Order: sequence, then structure tokens, then C-alpha cells
Amino acid sequence: MGAIAVLLVLGGLIFFHELGHFLMARMLGIGVKAFALGFGPKLLSFQWGLTEYRLCAVPLGGYVMLAGESPDNEEEPSIPKGLLFSARPVWQRMCVVAAGPVFNFLLAWGIYWALFASQGQMGLAPVIGQVLPETPAAAAGIAPGDTVLSIDGHSITFWEELTERVQNSKGRSLVLEIKRGKERLALSVAPEMRPRKNVFGETVSTPTMGIVAAKEIITLELDGAQSLKLSGKETWKAIVNMVTALIKMIERVIPADSIGGPILIAQLISREAEGGMVGLMALAAALSANLGFVNLLPIPVLDGGHLVIFGLEAVTRKPLGLRARAMAIRVGIAMLAAIMILATYNDLRRLLQ
Repeated sequence: MGAIAVLLVLGGLIFFHELGHFLMARMLGIGVKAFALGFGPKLLSFQWGLTEYRLCAVPLGGYVMLAGESPDNEEEPSIPKGLLFSARPVWQRMCVVAAGPVFNFLLAWGIYWALFASQGQMGLAPVIGQVLPETPAAAAGIAPGDTVLSIDGHSITFWEELTERVQNSKGRSLVLEIKRGKERLALSVAPEMRPRKNVFGETVSTPTMGIVAAKEIITLELDGAQSLKLSGKETWKAIVNMVTALIKMIERVIPADSIGGPILIAQLISREAEGGMVGLMALAAALSANLGFVNLLPIPVLDGGHLVIFGLEAVTRKPLGLRARAMAIRVGIAMLAAIMILATYNDLRRLLQ
């Protein structure tokens, strides 16, 4: 089951990414010579019009081969110039390149929407399980079992909303509406700044009241519009998390040995598959958003690198020279190879520990 889930999830993410390139190219009337899932030797293939559709042996990627991808067009003597990618305006080429990552973002949005529409929004209830001694919450008279209904008049549904309100308070006094049994109380609490470890292991000072959640799970039913809005927020959150993680890696807050590759991704997918379809689909949505972001990095051979090259062409009004383009591709391949070697080494090291 785990192996099947890995193939379906990774294959699906790759398929949608390449489908974005393919559909945008066809929409703009650009010829597509091949649409392939996987790399290496062909397992299955068929020809439909100009395009050959391929299923290849190594399921770790895919590609769309466009007519006239090479600027010199020497390999396309029999294809009409109107179908050639390199003969199109730079904005059309940028649209084709950007369509792959955009489709990954749309796929993530769609998966999250399906999950929220069918399962509702699940989260921790704003019920207090423990009040730490000698803290602002204890001084204000907050007690275990209390349910926080609102903060400064803003309704609270989930514990996450409560923590966000407290952390954004910058230490100013907050008015909490509390439900205690059949009573409703209004208590004023002034959060105090205390050091804590964030998700990246950094010690940061944040406002805190000194309360711990009761770990009660609640589900809020959502209609289609609410699900669509929330799924967009969740997709954006996944992208922001990737940007933050990249910055932390550059700052060396996240060590290089924490970088994972295909083996780690396969392990995550297998684990979620054992837990059920909901967790697996949520992971697939996050991976799709991550794949879209990674492909937009300005590394030659990735979509982001191509967008940079085409952007320079749009500014200078002339394409990048063939020699410079070839050098950029070699640098990009070397960078990706180094990252993959490091990620695979980390994966194998974790397996052997």
C-alpha cells in the first residue's frame, strides 16, 4: 500500500506540473513534441498528432518537450515556424514556463478545498487544560476547564486563534470572555514576554499567558465558499512556510543535515497512507505547494531559472547568448546534483541510524 501511495502521489504531482506546461503551450498554439512522466527508457508510448505521450522507467520527474525549445531551431526543420516555442514573444514563453508551478499551487488549493468541504475544519478547542503557576493567567483567575469565547471582542473558535491573538498582543492587556460552567466571565490578562523555542529551534521572546490546551478536538462544518477561502489560506501558508524554511537554511539556523530528499518524502507518504486518506491528501496538498515553490527558485534548468533568463530578455530586448545559456544550464545541473547528493546522503544516514 505504501509503495502504491508513493507512486500515485508523486506521479500525480508531477503529472499536474507538466500538464500546466502542456496546456498553456497548446492554448498559445505552441507545438509539443513529447509529454512524458518519468525519465529514462520508455515503458509505454503512443503518438497523437505532433505529440508523443511517454511513460518512462524512472518515476522521479517528467518533462514536456516543446517544438523549438532550442533558440537556433536547427533540430526543427520540418515544423512550421508558427509552432516553435523560441519564435514566440517572451511573455508567451514565460507563461508556458510559469504554468507548471501555478498548476501545482492550484492542485494544492483544490485538494485542500476538497478536504475542508468534505471533512470540515478540525482543530484544538479553545479549552484550557492547565494553568501554569505564577503566570498572568493564574493571576487573572483563569482556571482549567475554562473555554475562551472571545478576546477583545473577537470570537475564538480554535486554540490557534487564541495563541495568535496573544502573540500579536505585544504584551498589552487583553480582555478574555470566558465560559465557566453556566457562567460567562470577562477577565483582563496582561501577557508577559518569555523566551521559548520556535519550530526552527531558535530562542525567541513572545507574549504568553501561561496556559496549556486541553487537547479537545472540534470540527467546524464549512460550506463551499468558506472551504474555498480557507483552502487558499492553507495553500499560502504552505508557501510561506517554505520561504521561511529557505531563509532559515541560508541563515544556517536549519542545519544542512536536516535537508531531505526522495527517500524522506516516500517515508512521509507511506506513513500518512497508513493513517488514512485524509492525512495522505493533506500531505499531497502540502507537497504540491512545495513543488511549485521549489520550481520557481532562480536556479538554471528549473522553471524559476528560465523565468529569470526570459525576464532579462524582456528587459534587454535580446535573448541570452547560446554560450551564456549553456553555461547557466551547466551551473544549474551542478547545483541540483549537489543538492540531490546531499539530500540522499541525509536520507540514507537517517535510515542507518
